[in-house]
Amino acid sequence: MQTCKLSVRELCFIGLFAGVIAICAQLSIPMPGGVPMTLQTWGISLAGMVLGAKKGAIATVVYVMLGAVGIPVFSNFTGGMGVIFGPTGGFILTFPIMAWLAGIGEGKGSTVWLVFGLIAGTVINFIVGMLYFGFVASSNLHAAFIAAVLPFIPSAVIRIVVLPIVGKGIRSRLSQS
Repeated sequence: MQTCKLSVRELCFIGLFAGVIAICAQLSIPMPGGVPMTLQTWGISLAGMVLGAKKGAIATVVYVMLGAVGIPVFSNFTGGMGVIFGPTGGFILTFPIMAWLAGIGEGKGSTVWLVFGLIAGTVINFIVGMLYFGFVASSNLHAAFIAAVLPFIPSAVIRIVVLPIVGKGIRSRLSQS
């Protein structure tokens, strides 16, 4: 029998952050291009920062898997493989990478590395999401960029600036408990 290398406390935090991401996904603003603006990426980046690369990515994989099996955790209380195979699927599939990169950046112990990890995760999310959106929507790259990336750049910049401050505070509080 194989033993679990995660403590009960770590498993609880992984589940907690999967729930935080699901709640953040419901704080949604519909956008004209079909990709809603949500706080999902805040929750995902926060999971990576607070839990670290591995556990943050696991929390995000749990979130994606819950949505894939039909639990309505994606934006606007949607779920199922139809969402993953829909226009926003490319963004969803890169969420674990975003959390992992945020966790790696935080693990380096420098705000510069953290910001680099947040930027790298966001760029990967945007590129894969845009390409996937363009493929599913049968649109060219320019149209996919305008609909699925451009409106989200300002909120990504705000997240990358604010999250290191908020995330470090939450991480220090949780490590004290």
